[in-house]
Amino acid sequence: MADETKSHPATAAQRATGDWNPMWDALAEMDPDYLEAFLAFRAVPQTRGPLERKYKELIFIAINVATTHLWPSGVRRHIQNALKAGATKEEILEVMQLTSIMGIHSLSLGVPILQEEVEKHAAGA
Repeated sequence: MADETKSHPATAAQRATGDWNPMWDALAEMDPDYLEAFLAFRAVPQTRGPLERKYKELIFIAINVATTHLWPSGVRRHIQNALKAGATKEEILEVMQLTSIMGIHSLSLGVPILQEEVEKHAAGA
């Protein structure tokens, strides 16, 4: 990990946030330079700009539940992050409902995950 901090600082920084996609572990082994470039590029809108964290997470939820993406682990991570940033269950659901205009699968994927994560968040997990 100390070597990663020096050779791949964006990867180390992403790991440190706790917002880590397990698939990135395999990519880090196969092509750490690509992962570093991807995470550095991905970090720009996440770490800068006028939008509050909560709104960025709501947008990430929309992207991840969109029928062109349907990425369950991303939905889960960004729901967790949104709840921590102060988003409500109702706000997250509305984002999913708006995204469902592209296709109902947004809700089929997102609502069960939302229910689980709201319950965990309420329990302090």
